[in-house]
Amino acid sequence: MKIITLIENTQGHPECRAEHGLSFYIEMGERRILMDTGASDAFLTNAGKLDVDLGTVDTVVLSHGHYDHGGGLPAFAARYPAARIYMQKSACGSFWHTYPDREDRCIGIRPELADLPQCVLLEGDARIGDGIALFTDIRGRRLWPEGNRELKRRVRGAYEQDTYEQDDFRHEQCLVLEAGSFHVLLSGCAHNGVLNILDRYRGLYGRWPDVLISGFHMKKDVYSGADLADIRKTAQELKETKVLCWTGHCTGQRAFEEMKEILGDQLRAIHTGGVLLDTGDMRL
Repeated sequence: MKIITLIENTQGHPECRAEHGLSFYIEMGERRILMDTGASDAFLTNAGKLDVDLGTVDTVVLSHGHYDHGGGLPAFAARYPAARIYMQKSACGSFWHTYPDREDRCIGIRPELADLPQCVLLEGDARIGDGIALFTDIRGRRLWPEGNRELKRRVRGAYEQDTYEQDDFRHEQCLVLEAGSFHVLLSGCAHNGVLNILDRYRGLYGRWPDVLISGFHMKKDVYSGADLADIRKTAQELKETKVLCWTGHCTGQRAFEEMKEILGDQLRAIHTGGVLLDTGDMRL
Protein backbone atom coordinates (compact mmCIF):
# COMPACT_ATOMS: atom_id res chain seq x y z
CA MET A 1 0.00 0.00 0.00
CA LYS A 2 1.22 3.46 -0.86
CA ILE A 3 -0.41 6.84 -0.20
CA ILE A 4 0.81 10.11 -1.72
CA THR A 5 -0.60 13.58 -1.06
CA LEU A 6 -1.32 15.19 -4.43
CA ILE A 7 -2.44 18.48 -2.94
CA GLU A 8 -2.83 20.12 0.46
CA ASN A 9 -2.66 23.65 1.88
CA THR A 10 1.09 23.52 2.45
CA GLN A 11 3.94 22.85 0.06
CA GLY A 12 6.13 19.80 0.64
CA HIS A 13 7.60 19.41 -2.85
CA PRO A 14 9.40 22.23 -4.67
CA GLU A 15 7.69 21.59 -8.01
CA CYS A 16 4.16 21.08 -6.70
CA ARG A 17 1.49 23.69 -6.14
CA ALA A 18 -0.35 23.93 -2.82
CA GLU A 19 -3.93 25.14 -2.37
CA HIS A 20 -6.73 25.06 0.18
CA GLY A 21 -7.79 21.53 -0.62
CA LEU A 22 -6.95 17.87 -0.25
CA SER A 23 -6.27 14.96 -2.59
CA PHE A 24 -4.64 11.56 -2.03
CA TYR A 25 -3.42 8.98 -4.54
CA ILE A 26 -3.51 5.41 -3.24
CA GLU A 27 -1.94 2.22 -4.54
CA MET A 28 -3.35 -0.94 -3.01
CA GLY A 29 -2.44 -4.16 -4.76
CA GLU A 30 -3.67 -3.79 -8.33
CA ARG A 31 -6.12 -1.04 -7.38
CA ARG A 32 -5.46 2.66 -7.92
CA ILE A 33 -7.65 5.01 -5.89
CA LEU A 34 -8.01 8.77 -5.81
CA MET A 35 -9.53 10.22 -2.65
CA ASP A 36 -10.70 13.78 -3.25
CA THR A 37 -9.44 16.14 -5.94
CA GLY A 38 -8.65 19.42 -4.20
CA ALA A 39 -10.29 22.71 -5.14
CA SER A 40 -9.10 22.89 -8.76
CA ASP A 41 -7.29 20.93 -11.44
CA ALA A 42 -3.91 21.69 -9.82
CA PHE A 43 -3.68 18.14 -8.45
CA LEU A 44 -3.48 16.88 -12.05
CA THR A 45 -0.32 18.88 -12.67
CA ASN A 46 1.11 17.84 -9.31
CA ALA A 47 0.52 14.18 -10.16
CA GLY A 48 2.75 14.56 -13.19
CA LYS A 49 5.49 16.18 -11.10
CA LEU A 50 5.28 13.24 -8.70
CA ASP A 51 5.38 10.59 -11.46
CA VAL A 52 1.83 9.49 -10.63
CA ASP A 53 -0.12 8.21 -13.63
CA LEU A 54 -3.73 9.14 -12.94
CA GLY A 55 -4.76 7.23 -16.04
CA THR A 56 -4.39 4.06 -13.95
CA VAL A 57 -6.95 5.21 -11.36
CA ASP A 58 -10.01 2.94 -11.34
CA THR A 59 -11.79 4.40 -8.31
CA VAL A 60 -12.44 7.91 -7.03
CA VAL A 61 -13.84 8.53 -3.55
CA LEU A 62 -15.32 11.91 -2.65
CA SER A 63 -15.11 12.37 1.12
CA HIS A 64 -17.87 15.02 1.22
CA GLY A 65 -19.58 17.62 -0.90
CA HIS A 66 -17.33 20.66 -0.42
CA TYR A 67 -15.45 22.43 -3.23
CA ASP A 68 -12.00 22.01 -1.67
CA HIS A 69 -12.38 18.23 -1.99
CA GLY A 70 -14.42 17.93 -5.18
CA GLY A 71 -13.49 21.05 -7.14
CA GLY A 72 -11.14 19.08 -9.37
CA LEU A 73 -13.67 16.35 -10.16
CA PRO A 74 -14.95 17.88 -13.44
CA ALA A 75 -11.43 18.08 -14.86
CA PHE A 76 -10.58 14.54 -13.74
CA ALA A 77 -13.85 13.06 -15.04
CA ALA A 78 -13.37 14.70 -18.43
CA ARG A 79 -9.82 13.41 -18.78
CA TYR A 80 -10.30 9.96 -17.23
CA PRO A 81 -13.94 8.91 -17.75
CA ALA A 82 -13.32 5.20 -17.06
CA ALA A 83 -12.79 5.67 -13.31
CA ARG A 84 -15.84 5.13 -11.11
CA ILE A 85 -16.66 7.99 -8.75
CA TYR A 86 -18.22 7.10 -5.40
CA MET A 87 -20.02 9.76 -3.40
CA GLN A 88 -22.95 9.91 -1.04
CA LYS A 89 -26.17 10.86 -2.81
CA SER A 90 -26.48 13.94 -0.59
CA ALA A 91 -23.00 15.23 -1.53
CA CYS A 92 -24.35 17.42 -4.33
CA GLY A 93 -26.51 19.49 -1.99
CA SER A 94 -26.38 23.27 -1.69
CA PHE A 95 -23.74 23.81 1.00
CA TRP A 96 -22.82 27.24 2.33
CA HIS A 97 -20.41 28.92 4.70
CA THR A 98 -22.35 31.60 6.57
CA TYR A 99 -20.68 34.61 8.15
CA PRO A 100 -21.89 37.12 10.76
CA ASP A 101 -20.09 40.07 9.15
CA ARG A 102 -19.89 39.38 5.40
CA GLU A 103 -21.69 37.74 2.52
CA ASP A 104 -22.35 34.02 2.73
CA ARG A 105 -20.36 31.82 0.36
CA CYS A 106 -21.34 28.66 -1.52
CA ILE A 107 -18.86 25.87 -0.74
CA GLY A 108 -20.55 22.99 -2.56
CA ILE A 109 -19.58 21.07 -5.69
CA ARG A 110 -21.20 21.23 -9.10
CA PRO A 111 -24.56 19.40 -8.82
CA GLU A 112 -24.36 18.05 -12.38
CA LEU A 113 -21.55 15.75 -11.23
CA ALA A 114 -24.25 13.44 -9.89
CA ASP A 115 -25.45 12.89 -13.47
CA LEU A 116 -22.13 11.59 -14.79
CA PRO A 117 -22.48 7.99 -16.02
CA GLN A 118 -19.40 6.95 -14.02
CA CYS A 119 -20.78 8.41 -10.80
CA VAL A 120 -22.10 5.95 -8.20
CA LEU A 121 -24.44 7.60 -5.70
CA LEU A 122 -24.45 5.84 -2.35
CA GLU A 123 -26.85 6.00 0.57
CA GLY A 124 -24.81 4.70 3.46
CA ASP A 125 -21.99 2.22 3.90
CA ALA A 126 -20.54 0.27 0.98
CA ARG A 127 -17.80 -2.23 0.21
CA ILE A 128 -16.29 -1.24 -3.12
CA GLY A 129 -13.56 -3.83 -3.44
CA ASP A 130 -11.52 -6.45 -1.66
CA GLY A 131 -10.28 -4.69 1.47
CA ILE A 132 -11.80 -1.36 0.42
CA ALA A 133 -14.84 -0.01 2.27
CA LEU A 134 -16.73 3.22 2.86
CA PHE A 135 -18.74 4.13 5.92
CA THR A 136 -20.95 7.00 6.99
CA ASP A 137 -23.81 7.25 9.53
CA ILE A 138 -21.59 8.87 12.16
CA ARG A 139 -24.06 9.88 14.85
CA GLY A 140 -21.84 10.83 17.78
CA ARG A 141 -21.41 14.50 18.67
CA ARG A 142 -18.54 14.22 21.15
CA LEU A 143 -16.20 17.22 20.76
CA TRP A 144 -17.98 18.11 17.53
CA PRO A 145 -15.93 20.78 15.66
CA GLU A 146 -17.08 24.26 16.64
CA GLY A 147 -16.33 25.52 13.13
CA ASN A 148 -19.24 23.45 11.84
CA ARG A 149 -21.69 25.98 13.30
CA GLU A 150 -21.13 28.28 10.32
CA LEU A 151 -21.60 25.51 7.74
CA LYS A 152 -25.16 25.22 6.49
CA ARG A 153 -27.30 23.52 3.87
CA ARG A 154 -29.66 25.66 1.81
CA VAL A 155 -33.11 24.13 1.40
CA ARG A 156 -36.41 25.24 -0.06
CA GLY A 157 -38.65 26.35 2.78
CA ALA A 158 -42.24 27.51 3.09
CA TYR A 159 -43.66 29.66 0.28
CA GLU A 160 -40.71 28.54 -1.90
CA GLN A 161 -38.31 30.67 0.10
CA ASP A 162 -34.77 29.34 0.55
CA THR A 163 -33.65 28.86 4.12
CA TYR A 164 -30.56 27.55 5.90
CA GLU A 165 -30.34 24.43 8.03
CA GLN A 166 -27.35 23.24 10.04
CA ASP A 167 -25.38 20.80 7.91
CA ASP A 168 -25.62 17.36 9.50
CA PHE A 169 -22.73 16.05 7.36
CA ARG A 170 -24.52 12.91 6.31
CA HIS A 171 -22.75 13.45 2.99
CA GLU A 172 -19.40 12.74 4.68
CA GLN A 173 -17.96 9.27 4.11
CA CYS A 174 -14.74 7.66 5.29
CA LEU A 175 -12.50 5.24 3.44
CA VAL A 176 -11.08 2.11 5.05
CA LEU A 177 -8.19 0.22 3.47
CA GLU A 178 -7.48 -3.29 4.77
CA ALA A 179 -4.19 -4.98 3.90
CA GLY A 180 -4.55 -8.13 5.96
CA SER A 181 -4.58 -7.03 9.59
CA PHE A 182 -3.14 -3.60 8.71
CA HIS A 183 -5.91 -0.99 8.50
CA VAL A 184 -5.79 2.62 7.29
CA LEU A 185 -8.70 5.03 7.87
CA LEU A 186 -8.99 8.13 5.69
CA SER A 187 -11.36 11.06 6.10
CA GLY A 188 -11.43 14.45 4.40
CA CYS A 189 -12.19 17.03 7.08
CA ALA A 190 -13.69 14.91 9.86
CA HIS A 191 -16.63 17.30 10.07
CA ASN A 192 -18.43 14.73 12.20
CA GLY A 193 -15.57 14.91 14.69
CA VAL A 194 -12.48 12.74 14.54
CA LEU A 195 -13.33 10.94 17.79
CA ASN A 196 -16.85 10.15 16.58
CA ILE A 197 -15.43 8.81 13.31
CA LEU A 198 -13.02 6.59 15.24
CA ASP A 199 -15.87 5.40 17.47
CA ARG A 200 -17.90 4.44 14.38
CA TYR A 201 -14.89 2.64 12.92
CA ARG A 202 -14.37 0.72 16.15
CA GLY A 203 -18.04 -0.22 16.21
CA LEU A 204 -17.66 -1.70 12.73
CA TYR A 205 -14.27 -3.38 13.10
CA GLY A 206 -13.92 -4.01 16.83
CA ARG A 207 -10.51 -2.32 16.98
CA TRP A 208 -8.70 0.92 16.20
CA PRO A 209 -7.10 1.49 12.80
CA ASP A 210 -3.32 1.40 12.56
CA VAL A 211 -3.17 4.72 10.72
CA LEU A 212 -5.57 7.67 10.52
CA ILE A 213 -5.23 10.24 7.72
CA SER A 214 -7.58 13.22 7.99
CA GLY A 215 -8.09 16.90 8.43
CA PHE A 216 -9.57 17.64 11.87
CA HIS A 217 -11.53 20.83 11.08
CA MET A 218 -10.03 22.79 13.98
CA LYS A 219 -8.69 25.78 12.05
CA LYS A 220 -9.90 29.17 13.33
CA ASP A 221 -8.75 32.78 13.13
CA VAL A 222 -9.09 33.20 16.89
CA TYR A 223 -9.15 30.38 19.46
CA SER A 224 -11.01 30.72 22.73
CA GLY A 225 -9.90 28.99 25.89
CA ALA A 226 -12.72 26.49 25.38
CA ASP A 227 -11.53 25.80 21.81
CA LEU A 228 -8.01 25.03 23.01
CA ALA A 229 -9.33 22.85 25.82
CA ASP A 230 -11.34 20.80 23.29
CA ILE A 231 -8.28 20.42 21.07
CA ARG A 232 -6.24 19.13 24.00
CA LYS A 233 -9.02 16.74 25.03
CA THR A 234 -9.14 15.40 21.49
CA ALA A 235 -5.37 14.92 21.46
CA GLN A 236 -5.46 13.12 24.81
CA GLU A 237 -8.09 10.69 23.55
CA LEU A 238 -6.16 10.12 20.33
CA LYS A 239 -3.06 9.36 22.39
CA GLU A 240 -4.90 6.61 24.23
CA THR A 241 -5.80 4.88 20.94
CA LYS A 242 -2.11 4.69 19.91
CA VAL A 243 -3.22 5.30 16.29
CA LEU A 244 -0.62 6.99 14.07
CA CYS A 245 -2.30 10.23 12.94
CA TRP A 246 -1.50 12.23 9.82
CA THR A 247 -3.32 15.56 9.67
CA GLY A 248 -3.37 18.88 7.86
CA HIS A 249 -5.60 20.97 5.57
CA CYS A 250 -8.39 22.20 7.88
CA THR A 251 -6.64 21.33 11.15
CA GLY A 252 -4.75 24.61 11.44
CA GLN A 253 -1.20 25.24 12.61
CA ARG A 254 -2.15 26.34 16.14
CA ALA A 255 -4.30 23.27 16.68
CA PHE A 256 -1.56 21.04 15.28
CA GLU A 257 1.00 22.53 17.65
CA GLU A 258 -1.30 22.08 20.66
CA MET A 259 -1.90 18.43 19.79
CA LYS A 260 1.75 17.80 18.95
CA GLU A 261 2.71 18.68 22.53
CA ILE A 262 0.53 15.81 23.72
CA LEU A 263 0.91 13.30 20.89
CA GLY A 264 4.55 13.76 19.96
CA ASP A 265 5.61 11.49 17.09
CA GLN A 266 2.14 9.92 17.05
CA LEU A 267 1.00 13.04 15.15
CA ARG A 268 2.48 13.96 11.78
CA ALA A 269 1.83 16.74 9.28
CA ILE A 270 0.45 16.31 5.76
CA HIS A 271 2.10 18.37 3.00
CA THR A 272 1.64 18.50 -0.77
CA GLY A 273 3.81 15.89 -2.46
CA GLY A 274 4.50 13.88 0.67
CA VAL A 275 4.49 10.08 0.84
CA LEU A 276 2.39 9.31 3.91
CA LEU A 277 2.62 5.57 3.76
CA ASP A 278 4.63 2.98 1.86
CA THR A 279 4.20 -0.50 3.26
CA GLY A 280 6.73 -1.74 0.73
CA ASP A 281 9.40 -0.43 3.07
CA MET A 282 7.11 0.13 6.10
CA ARG A 283 8.12 3.78 6.26
CA LEU A 284 5.69 4.82 9.01
